[in-house]
Amino acid sequence: MHNTKFILLGLALAGVLQGCVAPVAVGMGAGALMAADRRSSGAYIEDEAIENKAMSEITSKYKGQALHVNITSFNRRALVTGEVPSEAIRADVGQIVSATQNVVAINNELAVAGAASLTSRTSDTIITSDVKARFLGSKAFKANDVKVVTENGVVYLLGLVCRPEADAATEIASSTSGVERVVKVFEYIECPPQPTAKH
Repeated sequence: MHNTKFILLGLALAGVLQGCVAPVAVGMGAGALMAADRRSSGAYIEDEAIENKAMSEITSKYKGQALHVNITSFNRRALVTGEVPSEAIRADVGQIVSATQNVVAINNELAVAGAASLTSRTSDTIITSDVKARFLGSKAFKANDVKVVTENGVVYLLGLVCRPEADAATEIASSTSGVERVVKVFEYIECPPQPTAKH
């Protein structure tokens, strides 16, 4: 029954990822990730679709223009980061994401500025990796319950977490080298029950 769930989730995700190489294999890997995720399998799949659909529309509309846009959806709540050349485009990109099917909320963190340099993006990638690596050593929360996005040294934290977990993740991220600021984009839940010690 457990394996059947993974297969069904994998096939469902394969339908979302049409055109990808070996979609069923990708779906099977994602099925394992879904099983360890606090989101429902439906929300997990819809988050993937939200990111793909919104980015496709933005790329098509602004083809050839100097935009750097990232979309991260978690539990149908979309975070938009990056740089765009004008306030009008910033608002329009936000509207495109808001209008994407299944989006329930949006955090438009786009900056009106020139696109970040390759050096800056490389630094952001390193920061994200460092924060995730430090999360693995925490006993206050599971590392895979918190998603990390970094843009120009600003770390955005997403996830379905309770307040103590959010505080612990924020403390770790804010004390990581290179991090300028931490922005919490969490959706808060009740703390999961702690296992009772066996005597």
